[in-house]
Amino acid sequence: MIDQAETSFTALDDTGLVARDAHEFGAYARTGGWAFGLKVARSVRPGGQSADETSKVSAKEFAELADCSPERVMRYYKAWDRAADDGLVPHFEELTPGQEVELPDADVWLNYYVSRSSATSERGTAITEAAEAEGIRPTKALEVAENPTALRAAILADPSTARAARQALLDRVREDPELQSELARDVVRTDDLKKAVATESRSADRIGYVRQIAESGQIKTPAGQTVDAPVDLRQEAERHLSLLDELEDGEDTGGWATEAYDTMKNLVVEAVEADPELRVQEKRTKFYSSLQKATKAFEELTFDDAQDFYEDDMVQRLEELQQAIDSCLNALRKTTTPAE
Repeated sequence: MIDQAETSFTALDDTGLVARDAHEFGAYARTGGWAFGLKVARSVRPGGQSADETSKVSAKEFAELADCSPERVMRYYKAWDRAADDGLVPHFEELTPGQEVELPDADVWLNYYVSRSSATSERGTAITEAAEAEGIRPTKALEVAENPTALRAAILADPSTARAARQALLDRVREDPELQSELARDVVRTDDLKKAVATESRSADRIGYVRQIAESGQIKTPAGQTVDAPVDLRQEAERHLSLLDELEDGEDTGGWATEAYDTMKNLVVEAVEADPELRVQEKRTKFYSSLQKATKAFEELTFDDAQDFYEDDMVQRLEELQQAIDSCLNALRKTTTPAE
């Protein structure tokens, strides 16, 4: 009989313990960290309040009783304080040891509680603000910031993480001149990156060429003239540009850009050839451009110390140049109508 009674008592006792665990688990599932925040808030006296004014204890004493660090207690204390300022929970002065209050939902706790002391540093504050601006929990961002090796591993292993990191760097580099310089140095020191940048730059220039025609309605001829683009040429530029703009992010634009650029270049040449007046202007512009370059090159020749470097070949080449100039002059004179 005694054994049966003891067994029955033990079973009832175990059932009570299980029920208590289930009750506490349910309370924590509903309120999360608020349940522990309340224990701190109603048991730890607020700053400025002496031990004579309240039965509450200091954060240090509470930590000793809880067998944890005062810093951990204070993280719960500060989380509750921030929530009290927002009107979600009562202030410390309104609470007494053992008092129960209605607690917010568990998910809200993470908006106030920061599990890392680094969050209180200038760096941690900046990370917290950036995380809030992105709509994520600061604790996640702080965890990543405190473990760069884990971040590196995720970037190396996961393309989507690498893309997110790339976009973040691009956003930051616009406001960080020092980072701009560091990235530029990394690029020029890495052959593969340098080639990739050159390729992308060339594609961007070609797309810019097509975009300029489509948006401004003007073309630049091979000789450098800027003239209004024919309607059909501009429409073709707009068509190619729309195709380029519809490409998915990350899709290689090189081939599309080259095709559009080559097409427009050929159409510009055809437009010049199809317009007699423009064709004459093009030839005139090319002639003056070549004449200006030749004149500049000749003006740069100096003969002050010719005796030091004189060679017969120099005289021969100048004589040939003079003959070429005479031929050009004669050809031009023949095109003019003699005065009567």
